[in-house]
Amino acid sequence: MRGKTGRVFGHLQAMLTLMKGLPLAYNKDLQEDKEALFDAVKTVLACLEAMTILMDEGLEFRTARLNQAVTEDFSNATDVADYLAAKGVPFREAYNLVGQVVKTSLAAGKLLKDLTLDEWQSLHPAFEADIYEAITPRQVVAARNSFGGTGFEQVRQALERAKQRLAIATDTDIDPDPDPES
Repeated sequence: MRGKTGRVFGHLQAMLTLMKGLPLAYNKDLQEDKEALFDAVKTVLACLEAMTILMDEGLEFRTARLNQAVTEDFSNATDVADYLAAKGVPFREAYNLVGQVVKTSLAAGKLLKDLTLDEWQSLHPAFEADIYEAITPRQVVAARNSFGGTGFEQVRQALERAKQRLAIATDTDIDPDPDPES
């Protein structure tokens, strides 16, 4: 999929260059757009088909392992800064403090979730018992609720929009397999 992306982006660059170089008249320059356009469409459709098969038949999530993995790192460190900012700490100060929190955790051989409340509060008095809930993986994902974010509600809305667009697209009369020879 990554390799095909380069090919499609290459076709986009070719099309942009072609369009930029057009003089006032047609001059048959646009005869060169067909190969790139048709190949890009064909490539994207093949990639979509492959991903559909992968998602339907070939992908198995080991949820227990995934759930364990997200609790074994510091990927929730920026959420500590968001937590402090929500408590009224200026974000610049909160952001700098996160570095100290991670450094303290690493020195103690602990993850953020394993710090005691006293350890949290020794770093800043704004930390309260609710810090543990704020840095849980589920809450970290849920907090990403701005438009286009990865929060549960945003993903649900994006899926609904995609389903609506797909329903509209399937009602149109578009040939999904254009033949450049015709």
